[in-house]
Amino acid sequence: MAETAVSATIQVALQAVVSLATDHVNLVREFPTELKKLNDSAEMIRGFLAGADEEMHSHDPKLVGVQKWLKQLEEEVFKADNVLDELNYENLRRKVKYQNQLTKKKVFFCFSFFNKIGFRWRLGSMIREINKNLLRIHRDAEGLGLAYKHQTDSTIDRRDVLGRDKDESEIVKKLLAESESDRISVISITGPPGLGKTTLAKAVFNTPQFDNHFNKKIWVCVAEEVDKIEKLFKMILESSTGKKAEVDNRQVIVQGIENELKEKRYLLVLDDLWNDQEGLLNDFFTTLAALKQKKGSWCLVTSRLQEAAIVLSRHRRINFTRHDLRKLYDDDCWSIVKDWATVEEEVPKELEALRKRVLRRCDGLPLAATLIGGLLSKKRKEEWLSIFEESLLNGDQGGIEQILKVSFDYLSPAPVKKCFAYCSIFDQDTVLEQDLLVELWMAEGFLQPDSQNERMMEKIGCEYFRILLQTSLLEEVKDEWGTSYKMHDLVHDFAKSILNHNSSNQHRYLAVYSSERETINEKSSASLRTLFLKGGIADDMLSKFKYLHVLKLFGADVEELPNSIGKLIHLHLLDISGSRIRTLPESLCKLYSLQTLRIGKLEEGFPKEMSNLISSRHLHYHDYFTEHKIQMPSEEVIFGW
Repeated sequence: MAETAVSATIQVALQAVVSLATDHVNLVREFPTELKKLNDSAEMIRGFLAGADEEMHSHDPKLVGVQKWLKQLEEEVFKADNVLDELNYENLRRKVKYQNQLTKKKVFFCFSFFNKIGFRWRLGSMIREINKNLLRIHRDAEGLGLAYKHQTDSTIDRRDVLGRDKDESEIVKKLLAESESDRISVISITGPPGLGKTTLAKAVFNTPQFDNHFNKKIWVCVAEEVDKIEKLFKMILESSTGKKAEVDNRQVIVQGIENELKEKRYLLVLDDLWNDQEGLLNDFFTTLAALKQKKGSWCLVTSRLQEAAIVLSRHRRINFTRHDLRKLYDDDCWSIVKDWATVEEEVPKELEALRKRVLRRCDGLPLAATLIGGLLSKKRKEEWLSIFEESLLNGDQGGIEQILKVSFDYLSPAPVKKCFAYCSIFDQDTVLEQDLLVELWMAEGFLQPDSQNERMMEKIGCEYFRILLQTSLLEEVKDEWGTSYKMHDLVHDFAKSILNHNSSNQHRYLAVYSSERETINEKSSASLRTLFLKGGIADDMLSKFKYLHVLKLFGADVEELPNSIGKLIHLHLLDISGSRIRTLPESLCKLYSLQTLRIGKLEEGFPKEMSNLISSRHLHYHDYFTEHKIQMPSEEVIFGW
């Protein structure tokens, strides 16, 4: 699996290298032979990559050699991309300098180092060097005998709730039952991952009868193992008030929750609970039970951990009910497959003949049925049989992981695989926005215009986004505020496993929180392309991340953007909207390759030389205090909505 991801990574980077070289019209005119060699080399490498993918699925003893070849190729292609990106930056710098001189009515035809002739010479020289290295790797592939081949929130869509009518009815009936007990009642929905626990909880939570029965409904997606109970209480307070809780003191947080729930009958959902430590759970529910809530209040917990239900059943201060979720019946699984595959009433004979084996692969799991249906939706019916026979039904390996692997393998074109894996840089259960994802993919070079330049990168990104939706690798979430997107936790785990596949731990994409800052070291800084960092960063440290394409700084303690930001010449996207940075340094205006800037409130306005950001495509300015919002260009114009 990792090697399939490597292959996609190399193909995307190769495409970026060729695109960068082709962008320079002078190079095409003055070095046509070298450019043709680069295109030919890239095409041959792509062919060998397809052969390498097949070798990785075999048990051939030359496997180690193929892995080494892939690693060398990946490093060489990224090196080439860095060099050409740097040259592109210098070209942009010269343009800015020339424009500024025109403005001042002064034109100097002699540039200090990167003059016109020197720049072209260096560019042509680097293309020749890249061709030389790719030719060597090409020969290595032949030596290996590689064949050349062509190549959660609470919103719910009722259509997603199949085969759960009985479960839903039983739970709703229990929650509506009158109770004279002063103790809080707790019901747990337990079962293995992919069984539809969250979907069932959403259906229950949105029961219309609850609107009059409960005075307050609170949905909390836990989705992680909580090490401090204060964190869980904070989640509840924020969900209840709809506001960010800036306090960490437990007494203050619990008091805030009590003010929200006092004398009210409430329904609290803790979705995807990952804790089963008896001490922590006892502490939490003892405190919750002590709040002055109205009789008939309930807490609904979903968890894949059987031990969590066992611990809750022993708690003396709560009335506990356990609801074990069974697997779906075959007919319901089959309905999901057909629904996602957009099959009409008449099921093709070829598919019907494989029904038993397909359902065996689904194993009663709604997620498995959804993924299989989503995979088929992107393929012609004539291809369905071969997909089942060669991939889904091949061998004894089963379960969600196998289905995810096949769905990933069939993603096309190759950049979609990179876009999919990149989504996992966000925390599990993060609400995702389409425009932000597309801008991130563009910044990382996953979106390259076609050869005729007929489609904007944003349009291509939206197409890739739709592919991920159609294959069920992303889920659509609709509520009164609009439409957003999420990844199922199992899909997220899978995507994360292939995002940073490099065995030497040189991560290219990293999200680091305050407690994990030691994971950033000298070695990792040289290879990083994306960094999401909670907390401030020193001037000298930031300048070490010289190949960053994406930088996101966030957190209440981030109040200053270091001057060294201007040294990140490869930076394409800067997001400081989740920080308290209120001024931008003038050095920001040296980021000639910057495509997207996301910022919050500014106290002193923009730097004077903002016009120097000649690659700029998107500006998001949101003052959360006044709700003043600027987006340039508008979403409708750039994304075609």
